Amino acid sequence: MNERAFLESRGRLEALKSGGRLVAAKRAIETGHPFVEQFGLNVQATLDALDMSPGQLEATGTPPTQLEAIVRLVTRPPMVVEDGSVSLIPLPDDFGADIDLKIKRNEHWIGSVGRVEFVNHSMSWGGTAWVIGEEADGRHFLVATNRHVAKIVARRTAKGEGVFIRSPFTMVRYGARVDFNEEVGSLPSDARPAEILRFTYLADDASADVAIGRIEKPDGFNLAPLPLVDTDAETDEIVAVIGYPAFDSRNDRTEMEKYFKGLYDVKRFAPGKMMPVTPGTVLSHDCTTLGGNSGSPVLSLDRNKVVGLHFAGAYGIANSAVRASTLRELLSGTRPTQVLVEESLTQEVADGFHEPDHFAGRDGYDPDFLSAKVDFPKLPHGMFNLASPADATQGRPHELRYTHFGLLHDLDRRSPVVTAVNIDGEKAIKIKRKKPDKWFFDKRIPMQAQLGKGDFPGDLDRGHMVRREDPNWGDDRGVAQLANDDTFHYTNASPQHASLNQNRSTWQGLENHILDSTRTHGFRATVFTGPLFDDDEDPFLDSVGINLPLQYWKVVVMDALQDDDSLQLHATAYLLSQGQAIQKYMQDRHETEAVEGFAFGEYKTFQVSVAFLEELSGFDFGPLRDADPLAALADDLELPASRPRFVEITGGDTLIL
Repeated sequence: MNERAFLESRGRLEALKSGGRLVAAKRAIETGHPFVEQFGLNVQATLDALDMSPGQLEATGTPPTQLEAIVRLVTRPPMVVEDGSVSLIPLPDDFGADIDLKIKRNEHWIGSVGRVEFVNHSMSWGGTAWVIGEEADGRHFLVATNRHVAKIVARRTAKGEGVFIRSPFTMVRYGARVDFNEEVGSLPSDARPAEILRFTYLADDASADVAIGRIEKPDGFNLAPLPLVDTDAETDEIVAVIGYPAFDSRNDRTEMEKYFKGLYDVKRFAPGKMMPVTPGTVLSHDCTTLGGNSGSPVLSLDRNKVVGLHFAGAYGIANSAVRASTLRELLSGTRPTQVLVEESLTQEVADGFHEPDHFAGRDGYDPDFLSAKVDFPKLPHGMFNLASPADATQGRPHELRYTHFGLLHDLDRRSPVVTAVNIDGEKAIKIKRKKPDKWFFDKRIPMQAQLGKGDFPGDLDRGHMVRREDPNWGDDRGVAQLANDDTFHYTNASPQHASLNQNRSTWQGLENHILDSTRTHGFRATVFTGPLFDDDEDPFLDSVGINLPLQYWKVVVMDALQDDDSLQLHATAYLLSQGQAIQKYMQDRHETEAVEGFAFGEYKTFQVSVAFLEELSGFDFGPLRDADPLAALADDLELPASRPRFVEITGGDTLIL
């Protein structure tokens, strides 16, 4: 591991501490979470370490992250690989007289181990990866490396996958590839690169240090998955680490030079033995490794199979590896249980919850509220894992029905996907907001699929998707009060930065304009609202375990009076954003314009065409795209169909209605 990764780990510890995750980790250890046994942790020593600062951890010999390391100063030479073959060096008698034959018998796996190289990053490379499996489509391989390698250029999503992040300086997206050559004496023209298309799994910080990526099967050279052992490694089993040791100043320089003689960053085959193996703990071995070996396979030379994934070590003590059994479970789709899933739940039940019978009689959203039927937008197949409430009907299998509004909720994202509210300006009743706010869980769906108060740390607000005042209307005050109270359910909340949620010149200003217009003119409106999910761009909120939406959309539908006194639907769409969606749209189409930066506090409201919003979200708004005045204006101006149709909103006079 390099210095950058080391510093990142220290910073992550500080972030965990400030975000409350260390408290939750302590509770998990005390209650016997499975990872305690998996990692062979000493319970009391670990609890003591969690109470220390990063500096104290180092002072007590418990660094925030261990290092790849030289364990034995002699008899463990890291042999050079050239043209796919190991340049043999005499080994001590304890390896057995046939050790050379064992090494040669395993040479065919060498070509399926590569160096992880980074794209658009200041670091050119950062670890080792190897082919661990083949996908069912027959066109892709899976490669294994370490989480701490992948996180240099990617971040974990709420689904446990990894997506490439952007440079904070250039906004260019990072990437990664695996070069399956990079042997001594090789030329640049000898490279065998395979692009990592996506990380299908990226471990959280409490799980085994594993990342799994997807690559296309290459045409110019052959790869094969390294098989995993059927039973875990045994003490003194002869193994070898195949990887790319890099110069590492945290090991003794003299000892490094004895082994490496100034030659680093190339593929090596380092034989060794398994150290005492205890059931349920991390594996240990004494193969020689340095920074750059992160993600190397630990190969049994007797069984010709992988016993583990190397991830860390301590100089002169031991190197560590993730067990093959753990890797096999990850390949089968088994994912570690999140440590913190129950933490916020136990803290937030005190906020309040409503049983299913509390919602008896709620009609939800009325699609026939206007002169023509306006249904929920159609969602892309397979994009969401929608909740099915306990009081679902055949016609509304996923709608959570409230007073004058309804919504669809994603169980995995723990977030509303789209809300729909009916507004009647003629019957509006002003309901005073109670302070402090009291929020509730809706027990028609699983409580663990909802955020709670503790999941909105720091400057994050519980942003109403259906605005509190919108459904507050009716023939009597009791109905309006019920609608007001219904908006205070966590199913209706999305984590929004305060500069977004409370900025009257952007989102709140737009909502005020819409609501004030309905009251002033006494007409009806239907408003759809939701987050614009983008798993590639939305940052992962580590303390909560979800992606934080950076952009939100709104569609306002009204009846417009025509010249012949008939009514016709009129729909306008809006995007609250720093410009990410528009920028990404342009970049994907090789446009040169840049929009806003990504810093919080620079949000703007754009009026966009309904058709453009459909492209961004994947939703289908049906007839509303033809009821959009912005689209009609763009047609009148003969704008190219490829250009996004959007206008920055700076006030009511800039709206196109």
